[in-house]
Amino acid sequence: MAGKLEAPTLRVLEAPTLRVRHAAEADAASIRAIYNDAVATTVATFDTEPRSLAAQLRWLEEHRSPYVALVAEQNGQVVGWGSLGRWSERRAYAETSEVSVYVDAGARRRGVGQLLLSELIAEGARSGFHTILARISDGNAASLRLHEGAGFRRVGVMREVGNKFGRRIDVHLLQFVYTDRASPA
Repeated sequence: MAGKLEAPTLRVLEAPTLRVRHAAEADAASIRAIYNDAVATTVATFDTEPRSLAAQLRWLEEHRSPYVALVAEQNGQVVGWGSLGRWSERRAYAETSEVSVYVDAGARRRGVGQLLLSELIAEGARSGFHTILARISDGNAASLRLHEGAGFRRVGVMREVGNKFGRRIDVHLLQFVYTDRASPA
C-alpha cells in the first residue's frame, strides 16, 4: 500500500513496580510463606519447624516502634520482607537491633533484598539505633555480599553454633555502626 505507513510492531514492556512499605497485619500470611520456605529449604534461619499464622502475627506485634517490619511489593504481591528487631532484652542494648531480610525464591537477584536493607538502615537511623547486627550462616554468600555492600563489617564467626540438615554450621556476625558512615542511608 503506497502512501500508508504502518507502525512497527513494538513489544511494550512495563517495568514491574517494586516498593517497600511498613508491614501490616494483612501481610502476615505472605511473610510467613516466604519465611517457612526458608525454614524448609535453606540455612538462612535455624528454625526447623514452620511458623504458624498466630506466631507470625505475634512476631509482627514485636516489630513495632522502635523496631520495624517492612515488606517489598512487586505489582501488588509481597516478594520479600525485612525487619529490625530486638537484639537483647537487656537495657544496655537498647540502641542495638538485629536485621533480617528474606526474599521469595522467585524474586531473588532482582534488587529486592538491597532495597529492603537500604530502607531498614534508614529506618534504624530514624529510630535512633547506633548499631545493627546481622547473623549470617556460612554458605549464604549472597547475604554476606548484600550486607557488606550496604556497609556492614564482619566482626566475628561463631563456630558450629547451628545444626541443620545434618551438618554443623558456622555463623558470621556482621555489624553496621551509624557513626562509621557519613550518611545513614
